[in-house]
Amino acid sequence: MILSRRPDIERFLSKPDPAVRAALIYGRDLGVVRDRGHQLAGKLVPNPDDPFDVAVLTEQDLADDAGRLEGELAAQSLMGGRRLVRLRLTAEKPAADKLAAESLVRHAAGELNPDAFFLIEAGNLGRESALRKAAEKATAAAAIPCYEDEPGDVARLVRDTLAADRVGLTADALQLFVGRLPKERGVARQEIERLALYLGPGGGMTATPADLEPFLGVEPESSLFDAAADAFGGRIAEAQAGLRRAAQEGESGPAAVRAVGMHLGRLRRTLTLVKAGAGAQEAAKASGVFWKQEREFLRQARAWTLDELDRIQPEVLAADRACKTAGSPDRLIAERLALMVASRARRLGL
Repeated sequence: MILSRRPDIERFLSKPDPAVRAALIYGRDLGVVRDRGHQLAGKLVPNPDDPFDVAVLTEQDLADDAGRLEGELAAQSLMGGRRLVRLRLTAEKPAADKLAAESLVRHAAGELNPDAFFLIEAGNLGRESALRKAAEKATAAAAIPCYEDEPGDVARLVRDTLAADRVGLTADALQLFVGRLPKERGVARQEIERLALYLGPGGGMTATPADLEPFLGVEPESSLFDAAADAFGGRIAEAQAGLRRAAQEGESGPAAVRAVGMHLGRLRRTLTLVKAGAGAQEAAKASGVFWKQEREFLRQARAWTLDELDRIQPEVLAADRACKTAGSPDRLIAERLALMVASRARRLGL
């Protein structure tokens, strides 16, 4: 069966269905996959690190001994408790995918040790993955896809992790910190733990944006993001100057196009939320807009429409492809894209 809705996933992870013998957790962000796998493992056995009740295998183990997986699934717990077999796959390798799928089908049918639980943590499996198909089809198995974190997910992760160390952030500091975190969950968690150490675990401090300045330092791509904001605000000269300043700082054309695409994405998300009934300020915050840029961003959001954004989206994609072509003048391509966006913004009254 497939669990794709967040409430269903959270319910299963916090209280696994006794009728389910196997779970496949997969997605592009292995940090999210690992977090959910660890959460589920903690509900299945008292100690997920216990070598007597838990077996942890990798794709290399399957390559070395094809029969080991089913051997572990058929084995009984040495301590008399529930047995957990964890298989961690980092890539969609056909041999490992097929072997894991065959074992999942047999285990879900109760042919091996029916009291054992088979937990697979995998990367971004495509629709043709035999393992993914097997997990989705079996009634005694759960297929749980993991998508990239939304800003709200990251904010909750930051709050919960810092709260465990009895420190915290004000609303503005949280927004600032979340906006600067990398997308990959594992790397983001490391940054959050590093912040907790910086604030002083157990100290009860609630940090402000000013408190974070020494920790965050200077944003390396600030010139690019400023140029993108200027472009969508109709400020042609400022956008052009920002791109040239970024080029002097060593930023590439593809990075500049990516900054334009990210600003477009924030506008699109904000307008979509507003269309669904959210307030403009609330929607901007949910889209990851830094509070210092909020007034200008909302000015732009009042002028741009979803239809207008749809019209320039192909231009952004074309510029991205062109920048990545060998020998292309990528910085000139990025500059031309920014000028096109700024001209369109001017026509919208910005």
